[in-house]
Amino acid sequence: MSLAILSSGVLLGFELIPVRVEIHVGTGLPSFTIVGMPDVGVRESRERVRAAILNSGYSFPAARITVNLAPADIPKDSGRFDLAIALGVLLASGQLQREQSTPNAQAEPPDLDPYFFAGELSLTGAVVVVGNALALASGVQQQFPQKTLVLPLASARIAAHVPGAKIAAVHSLPHAVQFLCGVEPAEPVQKSPLSVPPQHLACLSEVQGQQQGRLALEYAASGGHSLLFSGPPGVGKSMLAQRLPGLLPPLDSQQQLDVAIVHQMQSHAESSLQLTAVPPYRAPHHSCSMAAMVGGGRVIRPGEISLAHHGVLFMDEFPEFDRRVLESLREPLETGEILVSRINQRCRFPAQFQLVAAMNPCPCGYFGHKQLLCRCSADQVMRYQRKLSGPLLDRIDLFVALPYEPQLNVAMATPEGSQSVRQRVLRARQKQKERQGCLNAHLRGETLQRYVQLATDAEQLLSHAAQKWNWSLRVVHRIQRVSRTIADVAESTETQAEHVALAMQFRYQMHANPL
Repeated sequence: MSLAILSSGVLLGFELIPVRVEIHVGTGLPSFTIVGMPDVGVRESRERVRAAILNSGYSFPAARITVNLAPADIPKDSGRFDLAIALGVLLASGQLQREQSTPNAQAEPPDLDPYFFAGELSLTGAVVVVGNALALASGVQQQFPQKTLVLPLASARIAAHVPGAKIAAVHSLPHAVQFLCGVEPAEPVQKSPLSVPPQHLACLSEVQGQQQGRLALEYAASGGHSLLFSGPPGVGKSMLAQRLPGLLPPLDSQQQLDVAIVHQMQSHAESSLQLTAVPPYRAPHHSCSMAAMVGGGRVIRPGEISLAHHGVLFMDEFPEFDRRVLESLREPLETGEILVSRINQRCRFPAQFQLVAAMNPCPCGYFGHKQLLCRCSADQVMRYQRKLSGPLLDRIDLFVALPYEPQLNVAMATPEGSQSVRQRVLRARQKQKERQGCLNAHLRGETLQRYVQLATDAEQLLSHAAQKWNWSLRVVHRIQRVSRTIADVAESTETQAEHVALAMQFRYQMHANPL
């Protein structure tokens, strides 16, 4: 056989792109060429593969060797193709032979079609760790559940956390050959130890006063809604936002895996794996760059938007973020994912997060304060508030203007804690899951009209308010979703006028208060 074809793949963002590794060993002057849009790391694999084959006791064919990584229009990076290329060279040159059950049987090459290969080779022939093994195993399990993923042992231990994935671990090129030829079994794979992050969650009982803010936080947690706090410094905006993760339900096993994949892609840490049921909480500084927020870099990695997947993205000093960063939130708030585009590639990352933003009403922070004087001019206040565009504000569900409250009595009764509020949140979310299979914040189009049916007086109230305030259809739909969440928390089967009125009150604060 002078031609060998093996399966491998490359990750573009969260998506696994299958790559067909074709190796042809033909006549002609000895050469080793790799085609199919390889980057520097892949082109350098020629020397690694040559040295690994020779140092493993095999012969490197003195022939014209051509390696094609198809499809040719997809960029290929890293050394994850080394193992597939080396095995293809050995197979195409007749050095891979299946073990025969009888002495006189004719030797046959092994069938490599049931396998999916990923591994980098050292010059000694050892198979070393590859990056993003968790994402790779998840992609193979979803797209090719019948294939066995052949990985280095260290990577296989991490990939073993993917439910249903077929994993075979090899420690060297000779071991891979012996395994494929039926001579030796694969290395036994034990799941890598989990690194358990600290899981202390702040309690809502530590927040005194601000009943409107506490109520909005409960509704946001119950329906998955985005939330914007506005108010002078020190009224509790950040304190409330930091307590949202303690109101959310624990992540299920698939959500934990998704979060771990995103964080592993960002850190490229292969020695440990973090799986936690606590939703992620990200709080980037307002000086955060566009690439750090949405993802990017020479090797594209996920940004803060994706690192908050299935969790909370808290953006303090909201108007102080760069305008491009703020506008980049519009896509993930609608679709739950972010598309990072480059000249020669487009990467898609998951970004289904809850946005909680906080801002001052003006640059000095005291516009509208009852006791302290604002030092800003009217023009400064207007310019500050206009940093948030209309389309972005349309995508925020709940607006709360937190007022300054005088010094509270420390002897007053302890406010309701996160545990009891969380029970109401869980009941409301369970109702939504049983009714429509998703949170109210994720209802779109036909499903929104089917599951959010307003009472007659509620519909009239919403229609009148929409005409008075010139609300867009997007805003009307968001009020419908919030009102359905309020009804779920109140354990009401029908969305009444009182629920719509309360939902409109959270939207009205954007007009009635300095925002």
